[in-house]
Amino acid sequence: MGFPLSLLEPPRPASAKKPAWLKVRAPGGPNYIRLKGLMSEWNLHSVCEEARCPNIGECWEDSTATFMILGDVCTRNCGYCAVAHGKPVWEDREEPQRVGRAVGELGLEHVVITSVNRDDLADGGAGAFAATVRAIRRSAPGCRVELLIPDFQGNARALGTVIDAAPDILNHNTETVPRLYKVARHGGRYERTLELFRRARRAAPRLLTKSGIILGLGEEREELLGTMRDLRDADVNILTLGQYLRPSAQHLPVARYYPPEEFAELGEAGRAIGFAHVESGPLVRSSFHAKRQVAGVVAGSASCQLERRPLPPRT
Repeated sequence: MGFPLSLLEPPRPASAKKPAWLKVRAPGGPNYIRLKGLMSEWNLHSVCEEARCPNIGECWEDSTATFMILGDVCTRNCGYCAVAHGKPVWEDREEPQRVGRAVGELGLEHVVITSVNRDDLADGGAGAFAATVRAIRRSAPGCRVELLIPDFQGNARALGTVIDAAPDILNHNTETVPRLYKVARHGGRYERTLELFRRARRAAPRLLTKSGIILGLGEEREELLGTMRDLRDADVNILTLGQYLRPSAQHLPVARYYPPEEFAELGEAGRAIGFAHVESGPLVRSSFHAKRQVAGVVAGSASCQLERRPLPPRT
């Protein structure tokens, strides 16, 4: 079944100026400056900075941030991503505790924890995710915890370690359509992404799940809708759709810029497919309005209520 969307615009050359709707105010408010200082003081990383997120000013001014654990060097070299790649040397056993204390001191009600890919580690960093969840529970027991995880190279035991830590939301970004995986997602596998969500649902039937897709890499409309249907078939609850912005000339070019009206239509299509919530817009990123996304799902659907489970024994 198809969904009526406006006709695709001709692709813009990568050198074309960004449309007006992609312009954002430079960050610099008092909360932004405070949070930037605290991140440096506590020796913590944020994906907001490393991935050059256009929403950093709005989110940080609202005292909301996505913490990036396990260092700032990724073992993969995805064609769209601004995060540095290479051989990681980061190993910091105290990082989970520092993140937990930071969340508590900032008084956050919803926090997102993500990481670079750490294919060099036996568990892909799953143990660090679990330890960070436990540290946040100790320092900020009322805070909702969302984990934006890598695929752990399909390691089911690593995924189980993360789920056993009892996060409130499990997020893994699909990023693009299957045809573009070899070009855009070096080291990633489309079927591995879908299987991650299937395994998570079998292990935790009431766990809220989420995924994101970036638009403008060269996908066709039907490919995009097919990917959305695949995610819904894997029982993903929340979907985010945002515009790909080329970090540098060394990254994949932008095939086209989607106008806000088309993002709105795609959001409607996603809701018709059955997602509990779709956040769709040019500047949307996986963690943008994350707190509101979950609040809307919880308020609107009893079947997707978050289940706060007891903490597993500390190992």
